[in-house]
Amino acid sequence: MRIITFSIFIFFNLLMTQLHGQTKKYTIHTVAFYNLENLFDTIKSPNIQDAEWTPNGAQHWTSQKYFKKLANLSRVLSEIGTSENPNAPTFIGCAEIENRGVLEDLIKQPKLIDKEYGIIHFDSPDQRGIDVALLYQKKHFKPITYSNIPLVLYKKPIENPVDTIQSTLKNNRIYTRDQLLVTGFLDGEEINLIVNHWPSRSGGEQKSSPYREAAGDLNRKIIDSLQQINPNAKVITMGDLNDGPYNKSVKVALGAKANKADVPEFGIYNPFEDMAKKGMGTIAYRDSWDIFDQIMVTQSLIKSDFSSFQFWKAGIFNKSYLIQTSGQYKGYPLRHATTEVGYSDHFPVYVYLIKEMF
Repeated sequence: MRIITFSIFIFFNLLMTQLHGQTKKYTIHTVAFYNLENLFDTIKSPNIQDAEWTPNGAQHWTSQKYFKKLANLSRVLSEIGTSENPNAPTFIGCAEIENRGVLEDLIKQPKLIDKEYGIIHFDSPDQRGIDVALLYQKKHFKPITYSNIPLVLYKKPIENPVDTIQSTLKNNRIYTRDQLLVTGFLDGEEINLIVNHWPSRSGGEQKSSPYREAAGDLNRKIIDSLQQINPNAKVITMGDLNDGPYNKSVKVALGAKANKADVPEFGIYNPFEDMAKKGMGTIAYRDSWDIFDQIMVTQSLIKSDFSSFQFWKAGIFNKSYLIQTSGQYKGYPLRHATTEVGYSDHFPVYVYLIKEMF
């Protein structure tokens, strides 16, 4: 199926107000992130803890259920952001995927196959075998470099690592997801994307917070390195952070700001903090909502000059079909259960990038 070249007229009141009432022609791209929640195939892998996700495992994970999950996810991915942009997301950051194979099956689904998505993925050291990845529409984005940057954590500080035998180091290591960095050209313009899935809150929020703060530190270092090479580097960092926009990992370690006016040069803007203050959420726990899934941009993407790609606005994709309609978890994201193949325990998030066409 031929892909139609995507250039549209943005005719929105908010944008027109910002542009002094002038009607202009723009190109728009959607950047999305979705935690796909346990997207496993049905095959037992020797080196990861995936026995639960097999036909004889606790989830009774059969091929029929697997392909139903793929169909469900492909519907969501094809619709994210389409209220303002008829094209499916140009970029999709993914978390909780087992391997490249499940992504290859996903992009071949009928609702996605005509988008011709490419895949960037590395196996991570996570003990459950869940990874992050980036899908991108090959028509619009040309990757030039990509790498997986490990987050090295230990259960407790090692005072004398030189004198500590390697086995002790290994036993203290916390194996978690790498951070995926991709650099390439979006319709000819250089852009950098980082896909994250920060350490969980296992053991409690306070006890595990230092691990996510370390993830925020690593993310900031990656961004700093890009900005040292190019002070005007455009960076988008996205992911399931297992923290809200107000937690230390985001506010202190990464240094994200809620208001554009407060973002310094080389700083980071987080459009999801204001949503969190309004009670919106991407994940629910004990009837309390939080926004663990976030997409943030560097100061270079929030300038008023739309001659190059700039951030426009952000959203949470929480259509009614993604919501549990009955039972104890009524109103929560409709996730998988042994009796029903759902979607995910997270809602996806997205931002729009726009550029004026001359």
